[in-house]
Order: sequence, then structure tokens, then C-alpha cells
Amino acid sequence: MELVTVDIGGTHARFAIAGVAADRSITMGEPITLKTSDYASLKTAWEAFESQYGQVLPRRAAIAIAGPVTGETVRMTNNSWVLHTGALDEQLDIDAVSVMNDFAAVAHAVAHAPEDQLLHVTGPKGPLPGKGTISVIGPGTGLGVAQFYRNGGTYHVQATEGGHIDFAAIDALDDALMAKLRSAHRRVSTERINSGPGIVHIYEALAALEKRSIQPLEDREIWQAAFSGKDSLAVAAMDRFCLNLGSVAGDYALAHGACGVVLAGGLGYRMRDILPKSGFGERFRFKGRYEGLMASIPVKLITHPQPGLYGAAAAFASEHGV
Repeated sequence: MELVTVDIGGTHARFAIAGVAADRSITMGEPITLKTSDYASLKTAWEAFESQYGQVLPRRAAIAIAGPVTGETVRMTNNSWVLHTGALDEQLDIDAVSVMNDFAAVAHAVAHAPEDQLLHVTGPKGPLPGKGTISVIGPGTGLGVAQFYRNGGTYHVQATEGGHIDFAAIDALDDALMAKLRSAHRRVSTERINSGPGIVHIYEALAALEKRSIQPLEDREIWQAAFSGKDSLAVAAMDRFCLNLGSVAGDYALAHGACGVVLAGGLGYRMRDILPKSGFGERFRFKGRYEGLMASIPVKLITHPQPGLYGAAAAFASEHGV
């Protein structure tokens, strides 16, 4: 069986054709990425994908959306699209559709991922536990959070909007970040800092700490400078980003009662060689009396290049009994 699998984020919409075999193994064609800002709606982006694909699309679809999927209307969290989920089959001229939160789709991908696609970051080595709750966390345009509980061969995914919990300051630099952001926002959520754009605030706070004059930069410019190693302040901001991500990942593990944590998202994938060597693990464990418990929790990073697309197809297969 073939279907169109779609992963709609705040910045990009990714499309691919997936094949689901009788044993629910999934194969995927080469994805096509479109900028959401270039299209008025999912329908027009769908038409652009069909044009680029060059063939008639399958009449089934799995669609993962960055934002809460509740009710008949979904307003995207980080772009202007509005989706009427109860009418997507009619709007897209398809026979069957599954719609889910984007990080619910990633959680499905993690649940299906073979061990060789889960890179060790910190904690005990070896496979994730076969029973219990796994937290799935991913920094990108926003901060995606989901969890799933598995018991042997079955699992259940729970989407969340955990990226919008309050940011928790730990030290003086966090206090400075809070003061800076509170001057612009009545409430400071954790994704203001623990997401791709958050590195701008970290970079500017570090510059203020050193009383250094800097030119305003976009988050993409800072990340590029950090990965290249050409800007020491950008590298320091990335190091600090890893610390903060470790803190919030540990918070989610405690809140979910998790026996394992998996990092995901485009930015997480780009940081796959950096995170295991960073201060992420130290901050993940830094939970006072629960430091011993935190040290017992394995943290992995999924290395599948398109977990949202892969997981959406897996969710469709599960929902429709393929």
C-alpha cells in the first residue's frame, strides 16, 4: 500500500510517498521540502508537491502538524495555515487520512526505530527499555514534546504541548535571559530558549555579559557560525544551548515518569555529534536528590533523517489496521 506522508512544521512542509508492507515495515521515497511561507494553504502546497512528483498521488495520506490537533479546525502554532481536519479527505481528493500532532508522529517513529537508528547521548548504554514511558523531545522552530508507553509489542502515543511550559531559570545567566525575555513577553515559555530561534537570546545575553558590542544576527546565522567554529561567541551560545536542553529534557523525564528519553527534530539531528560531548548529560542529571535516578535513564537521539514522515506513515498503518 502506498500513501502520501506529510510533516508540516513552522517553517517547512515535507512530503514523501511511503510504502507500507503487510508486516507494517515502511519504505519511503525521496522527500520534497516546501517552505510554508511560499504557499497559502496545505491544498496549494499539496498541488505543488504533486506537480514536482510528476505522477498522480496515492489516495491515502498521513499528515503530521506542528500544533495541537483538537476539534475540526487546527491553527498552526508557528505559521499561518488553518486546517479543517474533518474535511481534508474532500479537500485533497483522497479516500483515507490520519491527522496527528507532529511530535506524536515522531514518537511513532521512535517506537518503530531499530536500535542502530538511536544514537547514545548519555546515561546507560544499550537498548531502550521494552516496557515503560519514553519521552520524545525535539528543538526546531519550536520545542516539540510527546511521550509513548510501551509494553512488549504494543505501544500508545500521547501528544503534548510541553514546549509551552514555563522556562525554569537555574543560574545567573538564565536569570538574565528571563529578564530580557520578560521585558518583551508577559510570560516566558521554555521554547523561547530551547528552540532554534532561542540561540539568539543566548548569544545576546552572553555578549551583554562580556560587555561586547555585536551586530544583530538571525538564528540561522548564529547556528552556522557555531557549527563552523568561526565565531567563539556563537560556539559558547551553542554550548549553553546544550546545557539548557539537558535541563528541560530532565524535567520532562521526571514529569512523564520516563524510563528513557529520545531527542529528535532537525536541530537535534544536526547536533548529533555535539550533544554527547557537551554539558547536556550533566544538566540532565542535575536534579538534586534525584540525581541517581536521572543517571539511570538512557538518553538517545534518533538519526532517521525524516522521523516525522516515517512516523506519520506508521501512525496511519496503526490507525487503519494496515
